[in-house]
Amino acid sequence: MPEIGLTPAVAGQFFHRFGDRVAILHSAFTDAERAEQWRRIRRGEAPVVVATRSGAFAPVAKLGLILVDEEHDGSYKQEETPRYHGRDVAVVRARAEGAVVVLGSATPSLESRYNAEKGKYTYIELPERVESRPMPAVDLVDMRQEFLETKKNLLSRVLVESAAGAADGGRAVDDPDEPARVFELCELPLVRAVDSVRQLRGDADLAPQGPAAVVPLLRVCGAGAGGVPELFERALVLFGGGFRRRLEDELKAAFPEARIGRMDRDTVTGRRDYEKFLYAMRSGDIDILAGTQMIAKGHDIPNVTLVGIVNADIGLAMPDFRAAERIFQLLTQAAGRAGRGEVPGRVLIQTLNPEHYAVRFAAAQDYAGFYRKEIEFRSLMRYPPFAALANVLFRAPQQEDALRLSTEAARFFTPPPEGVKVLGPAEAPVPKLKQEYRYQMLLKTPHRAKLNELLRSLRKHAEEQKWPATSLVIDVDPHSLM
Repeated sequence: MPEIGLTPAVAGQFFHRFGDRVAILHSAFTDAERAEQWRRIRRGEAPVVVATRSGAFAPVAKLGLILVDEEHDGSYKQEETPRYHGRDVAVVRARAEGAVVVLGSATPSLESRYNAEKGKYTYIELPERVESRPMPAVDLVDMRQEFLETKKNLLSRVLVESAAGAADGGRAVDDPDEPARVFELCELPLVRAVDSVRQLRGDADLAPQGPAAVVPLLRVCGAGAGGVPELFERALVLFGGGFRRRLEDELKAAFPEARIGRMDRDTVTGRRDYEKFLYAMRSGDIDILAGTQMIAKGHDIPNVTLVGIVNADIGLAMPDFRAAERIFQLLTQAAGRAGRGEVPGRVLIQTLNPEHYAVRFAAAQDYAGFYRKEIEFRSLMRYPPFAALANVLFRAPQQEDALRLSTEAARFFTPPPEGVKVLGPAEAPVPKLKQEYRYQMLLKTPHRAKLNELLRSLRKHAEEQKWPATSLVIDVDPHSLM
C-alpha cells in the first residue's frame, strides 16, 4: 500500500482470510514491533505481508506474488537516501525471484501504461464497478464566474446546496483540497507569498482583507493587436493562508447542525487518528469530512454520495512535467470515493481552469483520452517514459558555494555527451531549505546505461575535488522536481 492510512482496511481483510499468518510492516510501529514482524516473516510464520513501500524488501521465502495497490501513487517514491521507488523495486524483485507482480490502479502511471502498450506488461482492464454500480456524475464549477457573481472563492453555491441535500439524507461529503496561493503573470502561473507580492508591486502596506482580496498588483505584458506586446493593469485575487481552517469555518457556518470533521496533517498525527476518522465516517458519526488529498486515496466508504473538490487545479501551477498527470489522478481518485454503495454518487469539481485537458478528462473519467494526450506531450519533450531522467541537486549553507558547485558541474558536462540533454543549472524551485541554498540540473537521455555512467563519473569528480559529503544529491527517476 502507498500509505499507512490505507493499511487497516486491507489488513483486516487479509486477517479475516489468513488469520495470524499475516504480518504488517510500516513506520507507525516502534522499532521493536517492526523487528518482531520482520522475524516472523523470516521464520516463515507469516507468509502474507501487508506493508507500505519498504515491504518490497520483506524477507518472504519462496516469494510468489506481489500486489502493488495504487501503483501510480507518489508515496511509493522515497525522497531521502536511499532513494528508491517501491513499485520499481517490486518489479525487479519479482523478476529476480520468478514471482508475479500485479500493479493495480484506476489511473495507472504513464510509465506503467506505456510498458503495457509496448508488451512489457500484460494489461488487464476492469471496465465496471462492483455489482455494476454506476460511476458518479461529475460536474465542473467555474470558480472565475462564481467569484464574479458572489465574491466568494471557497465554497460555490451549487456545492453548498448539494452538500445540504446529501447531509440531510444522512450521507457524507468529502472536500479534498490543497492550500496555496496562485497568481498569473503573462499566462505563467507563479506561486508567491504576500511578501513577494509586496516586493513586486513596491507596496509595503499590501495586505489581503479577509479570506480573499482583489488588488491591482502591477502592469503586466499581454498580446495586443497583431500580437504586439502591450502593458495593462490586471487585478488579482489573493487566496490567503489558513485555507483548511477557513474551509472548516465556512462549512460550520453553512451547516451549523452538521457534524463536521477535518482530516489533514494537523489532525492526523498517527495511525490511530486515521482509523478514528475512517470509522467515524463509516459509522455515520460524521456528516461532512473536510480534508486534504489524503482522504482521496483508496478508501471504500459506501455512505459517501457527494464529493466536492475545492481548488481542484492548484497543482497545475507546479513547475513539474508530471503536474497534469498528478492532477488528473487526484481528481479521478477523489471522484471515485463517491457512490460506492447502493446510492449513486455525484462529484463537483471547483476549478479556475475548466478548459485544461487534465481537468476535462478527469471530469469525463476518460483515462484513455488523458493517456493519449499526455503521452504525446512526453514524447515531444523527451520526458519519461521516453527518456531516463536524473535530478542533480547542489546544496550548501552559503549561496555562493552552492552556485560554485553547480557551475563546476556544468563545466564538467560541457560539451554534453552525445545523446544527453543537460538542463541547467538553475535555482531550485525551493531555493533555500533547512538553512541550505539549492541549485539543480536535469540530465535526460534515452540510454539509461549512459545516464548511470555519467552520474558515477560526477560523483567520482565530487570525491576527487573533496566536495562536502552532503553537497551533492542525485535522484534517478525523480518523482518530484521540487
